[in-house]
Amino acid sequence: MKKLNIVKEKKDFDKAFKLRNQVASKYAYIYIKENDVDNYRFGICVSKKIGKAHFRNKTKRRVKDIIDKSKLQFPNKDYIIVLKKSVICAQYLELKEDLISVFKKILDGRK
Repeated sequence: MKKLNIVKEKKDFDKAFKLRNQVASKYAYIYIKENDVDNYRFGICVSKKIGKAHFRNKTKRRVKDIIDKSKLQFPNKDYIIVLKKSVICAQYLELKEDLISVFKKILDGRK
């Protein structure tokens, strides 16, 4: 994932959370917000309740890899992914199927 496609500032996360425009899946909540930038951006939140730092970083790397390999065309919005505690027992393929199905629902306009 390129750096220009990453949400890094706290104010951007807070704006997305305040809108409460979210979609839930088995392993994550995805908050969607319009942005002022000319491209889509992703932000990934993993709570300390999920596990130690190495596991949280591994999970974030997995999510970024899934997004990169998905080959979906995202509109110019911010997508904040908040991972649930159920991600602890998820295998890579389960997480991939779950996130891809949710992104397809979002892109089809169901949410």
